[in-house]
Amino acid sequence: MPQQQYVTFIGAGNVAWHLAPALDNAGYAVREVYSRSQKNAKALIGRLYQAEVKTDLDFSESPSEIFIISVSDDAIASISQEIILPDNAIIAHTSGAQPLSALSYSAGENIGVFYPLQTFSKDKKVEFKTTPICIEAENKYTRNTLISMADNISKRVYKIDSADRKSLHIAAVFACNFTNHFFTIASDILKSKKLEFNLLQPLIAETINKALEMGPEKSQTGPAIRHDFETLDKHMEYLEGNEELSEMYRIISQHIIDTYP
Repeated sequence: MPQQQYVTFIGAGNVAWHLAPALDNAGYAVREVYSRSQKNAKALIGRLYQAEVKTDLDFSESPSEIFIISVSDDAIASISQEIILPDNAIIAHTSGAQPLSALSYSAGENIGVFYPLQTFSKDKKVEFKTTPICIEAENKYTRNTLISMADNISKRVYKIDSADRKSLHIAAVFACNFTNHFFTIASDILKSKKLEFNLLQPLIAETINKALEMGPEKSQTGPAIRHDFETLDKHMEYLEGNEELSEMYRIISQHIIDTYP
């Protein structure tokens, strides 16, 4: 970068917890953190070099040029209405589900999206170099600035518009959030029989590795793809005491059967 750029974060949740230090370490000095929870804001600035806690959304005198809104999806529009920015500042949100237009209430013209396609938990380190970062912007100046910033922390930077990002986010929910919830269900089933979840770890690792190497369509296994209705019926009988799980099992099994007739 020809000169250091200053960044402000609005929000101090899981995404900001990892993204702010990554940008700080890449030479984008994070100067301010605003959060409705001052406790969270103070915790985040403890991970940064020179940031201060900001207690309101008036940034008219801020030294920052880039403002990153990293809050829950339903708060983005209201914050964009309330925030007061310096002249020519860039404001971008990090949501996969919200369109660029969620920032249309902002008084600034330089609006964009800086979406890291990753799952974030505060106690698990994220490798940004391999994390796809999806960029969208209202104008060329904002787009180029956000792409340059993304290039400094990731090797995988993509220009993706709101419609395609919505599809990507839905796919990510199936691939990540739903899959992890199934791990929780599997863990609960094992716990009910005093069995350890780590019995499934080699199976889970092999399932993921095969899907990545062969493609998920070619690596599907199990009783549903074999049309093994005897086993499916036994599993349904086992689950009949839990109506929700039984129905979930039936719907997913039927979907696999229909996909592989």
